Amino acid sequence: MLKTEASPTTVRVLLVDDQPLVRAALRMVIADVPDLDVVGEAGTGTEAVELTERTRPDIVVMDIRMPGMDGIAATRQITSGPTDARVIVLTTFDDDDYVYGALRAGASGFLVKDMALEDILAAIRVVAAGDALIAPSVTRRLIEAFAERPPATPPGRPLDGITDREREVLTLVGRGLSNHEIAGDLYISVATVKTYVTRLLTKLNARDRVHLVITAYDAGLVSPHH
Repeated sequence: MLKTEASPTTVRVLLVDDQPLVRAALRMVIADVPDLDVVGEAGTGTEAVELTERTRPDIVVMDIRMPGMDGIAATRQITSGPTDARVIVLTTFDDDDYVYGALRAGASGFLVKDMALEDILAAIRVVAAGDALIAPSVTRRLIEAFAERPPATPPGRPLDGITDREREVLTLVGRGLSNHEIAGDLYISVATVKTYVTRLLTKLNARDRVHLVITAYDAGLVSPHH
């Protein structure tokens, strides 16, 4: 189970799925915890965009496959819109193409529909706190998927404004290493790694750790063999 500290404030959650039973199950579980609150439900991408602007949730839990506007298009509109809502997409492990597209659209990570409900709640808290959602093992799976696609920018393109040490940290983040693993590789403290990651998020205008992974791949710092 994912570990996260309890938040002193209530996280506002919008549930988006074309299956009412999925939404009902999540709503029932969230109703039993004091720090999460469902502020709305939507069954289509269009409804999700409209409700996000109206209810101003902290987190949108977004299905991908829906009639009309799908979750990827809705995610793109929400993350580029006027709210600060962060999107977590719902998917299955055989939906790598959809996951890749959703992350490109601005999602902060993804959940798998057959995850334990407790882990889904913990993941919502993690993303609401601005931390990484995707675990290192899943990140490595995404790296394998990225390696089969042409990068959005030419491989090896220099990253302006970051130091050599920050580049080292970015490379290891891109390979899916956790902060503890990076600290061990570079012989520095975990706190120092966190500082570097924070600097990278700011300098590279990345929403979260997931998008640092994408940046590392696009810059050619991660290859199919690493």
